[in-house]
Amino acid sequence: MKILNLKRLKPRQLIVFDIDGTLTLTKAPMDAEMAKLMAKLLVVKKVAIIGGGKYELFKKQLAKLARLRHPKPALEHLFLFPATATSFYRYRSGWKKVYASHLSSQERVDIKRAFREVFKKIGYIPPEKVYGRVIEDRRTQVTFSALGQEVVAMLGVKKGVTLKTKWARDNRDLKMQITREVAKLLPHLEVHAAGFTSIDVTRKGIDKEYGLRQIKKYVHVDIKDMLFVGDAIFPGGNDYAVVRTGVDYIPVVGPDRTKQIVRALLKQK
Repeated sequence: MKILNLKRLKPRQLIVFDIDGTLTLTKAPMDAEMAKLMAKLLVVKKVAIIGGGKYELFKKQLAKLARLRHPKPALEHLFLFPATATSFYRYRSGWKKVYASHLSSQERVDIKRAFREVFKKIGYIPPEKVYGRVIEDRRTQVTFSALGQEVVAMLGVKKGVTLKTKWARDNRDLKMQITREVAKLLPHLEVHAAGFTSIDVTRKGIDKEYGLRQIKKYVHVDIKDMLFVGDAIFPGGNDYAVVRTGVDYIPVVGPDRTKQIVRALLKQK
């Protein structure tokens, strides 16, 4: 079910947010205004955050939220599902790992080899300068990032996001070609075009639908009592899989729209 009219938005027990492009700019820290809004939301709602980034990146992106003063139980209402819910962390006098579903060492070797073979096959020419690892082993998934994993951290939010946006705009067909070719070599794994410059490889069946079902299982909230907010809820987008669950959802274009939704949620009785 697709909800567009915020005035008719029904109360939900749990709000599930994508992170990049929804709560933050791509791989960038949450801004102060969003952090304050989310802190208020955590007082009255359970909140789950799901995305392709690793746990360490989530913590950096949510640092402003973590530093705010909260009523004691507030952070216990926040549930983190990094790497497309292949891991789960919750707050109990500090962040605690509940589970992590790791790829085998051989699977991770095979994934890295597949990317190298595809690059050679298609004559891939990388950018002249990259920032950090281009192929990152996150154990629960392996991720290719065309400009490197640390582009935003090293260049700053404005320059880093601008560079990623330009690469995504100029290389969409190339990114999809790499995704298809890697998927052919790894039919037993899941290969997703994710974010602006990234391709994620996980175990089969790992997508945002899987993520919502993990959230249901571990947070103990039925999908009918959730609301999903994401910036890529369209065919081919990495949030689109949630539609198969029947969850109510609101598509957004950037954090400013998400702030409007959070304000509307805070006005609900």
